[in-house]
Amino acid sequence: MMLVRNIATRLPKSSRRVAFAASPTARSFSSKPEENPLDKPFIDNVSMDTDIVHGGVTPCKKTGAILTPVYLSTTFVQESVDKYLDSGFSYSRTNNPTVKMLEEKVAKIENGYDSIVVGTGMSATASCINAFMKTGDHCVITNCSYGGTNRICREQFEPFGMEFSFVDFTDPQTVEDAIKPNTKLIFSETPTNPTLTLADLDAISAIAKKHGVLHVCDSTFATPYITRPLDHGADLTIQSLTKYYDGLNIGTGGALIAKTPELYERIKLVQNMHGNIMSPMTAYLILQTMKTMGLRIRQQSASAMKIATFLENHPKVTKCVYPGLDSFPQKELADRQHRNGLHGGMLWFDVKGDPIKLMDTIKRPWTLCENLGATESIITACAVMTHANMLKEDRLKVGIVDGFIRISVGIEDPDDLIRSLDDALNGL
Repeated sequence: MMLVRNIATRLPKSSRRVAFAASPTARSFSSKPEENPLDKPFIDNVSMDTDIVHGGVTPCKKTGAILTPVYLSTTFVQESVDKYLDSGFSYSRTNNPTVKMLEEKVAKIENGYDSIVVGTGMSATASCINAFMKTGDHCVITNCSYGGTNRICREQFEPFGMEFSFVDFTDPQTVEDAIKPNTKLIFSETPTNPTLTLADLDAISAIAKKHGVLHVCDSTFATPYITRPLDHGADLTIQSLTKYYDGLNIGTGGALIAKTPELYERIKLVQNMHGNIMSPMTAYLILQTMKTMGLRIRQQSASAMKIATFLENHPKVTKCVYPGLDSFPQKELADRQHRNGLHGGMLWFDVKGDPIKLMDTIKRPWTLCENLGATESIITACAVMTHANMLKEDRLKVGIVDGFIRISVGIEDPDDLIRSLDDALNGL
């Protein structure tokens, strides 16, 4: 495991100068603002719905503004050399007050120590691999993941001398069998994009600890509202904030959440060196849109279940896959690992006839485009859109055929969505 020295992001002001003298590379990493007298205490043991709205943020201590201000400033004035970083901020490549509020909020609802937020979900994935792997290291990774994850491992990191074993994560023993002496990282994704296969996070985390390697999980499809990988023993969680966190097709973003101070220090150092940051305006927008994540996911999950039941019983549909259906191959794991009895807004199906025709002709409120997790319902041709960069043989091996139909259920009336699907299916 690659770790760095304690960079004192959590030390009180009186201790910072000593820590910085011992670790000069960490001088600009301090992040904690002063206590806010307007931040009155909450009742004990609030629910995730309350944390999604209030967790990690406080009213502006100077004005009382209920929303986090947008700090569009590159640099921050210091009172003196001796008091450098007493405010917690020096330069926005390292820390920005608006961005830091989002990082603390994400960490809180993911039950992590702290997080970094970056420009996209792919940036979070790249940051993780850059932070914990080097030439000669090996990673065991799911053979079905977001297409961009598969591509960056093959086309960027493998030429750097890193090694990746793409295996089926539905069987934890297969994961363990793929571990080598030089394995540094186990990279899971659950549910997988787009096939919705699940990884048993408790079992895989136990395997990782047994072999002394890190376990990172991309939990974008589930979100913390349905699954929190850190609660199941994972060391790091990846989120594409573009999806359910944002939920409104407004901004792109990614997050990498660490379970321990040491892991956080490493990813923060790598982020600072690479300059892989999120803009304050995007952070501000996601701070607002994520407040409704719980409401949206409850509606999307209920609608997805209704739509999946309709599709499973339609004569033109040969197969429908959704974790909430009794026919789902990993139903026991889905019920055990998914929180709140919810299974998300993602599903996929096969049809008798031309699936491309269905996707090209289906009427609104369905929209043919990339992205997922939004308030709008989206239909996607994964083979030519989100996963076109996978090697065809690898894509077919995991079941992403040319006519694979992935849908992301929004918050529209599910009966309207069903009527549109029914019309399109009957037209095949």
